[in-house]
Amino acid sequence: MADTDTPLLIKRYASRRLYNTETSDYVTLDDIASFIRDGREVQIIDLKTGDDLTRQYLLQIIAEHESRGENMLPINVLNDLVRSYTNQATSVVPQFLAQSFEMLREGQSKMMENMSSMNTINPMNALQAQQEAFMKAMTGGLANWPATTGHDSAPQEETKEEGEDLDEIKKQLADLQSKLSKMK
Repeated sequence: MADTDTPLLIKRYASRRLYNTETSDYVTLDDIASFIRDGREVQIIDLKTGDDLTRQYLLQIIAEHESRGENMLPINVLNDLVRSYTNQATSVVPQFLAQSFEMLREGQSKMMENMSSMNTINPMNALQAQQEAFMKAMTGGLANWPATTGHDSAPQEETKEEGEDLDEIKKQLADLQSKLSKMK
């Protein structure tokens, strides 16, 4: 059994074929995407130069999914990413994205735990409260962040149940921020 704590080493030959060093066979981009979806980290190295090509191939996998109509990245996000390469935001964007995805992963697992114990709470309200708390955390808790639902512009009335959920989410976000500050 392969050690899943170390990245799966994929070597790219001069012919551009990708070779899985653990199974001693050639793999495709779809195979690599499957390894990643299964929770495995990969590292793709050019055999001749020793250059790390992982980023290039991961971006290619994302581009292929997007071109097949599996749109996950909204146009405005793609535009913002392109803009971030041309200004001083390049120093902030990678850290922001990494923290955002870490919070998303932790939030998803916590939400799945909570969903199993939520008999009376509407899961959509809990999800909405989590999204609002996430946006408040990402915008630094700006006072003018709208607390609205859907396309309504009227403030959302907070029920006792939703308030308790929001308090729990705030606690989780504070814990995450504490963990992130320790990582720095």
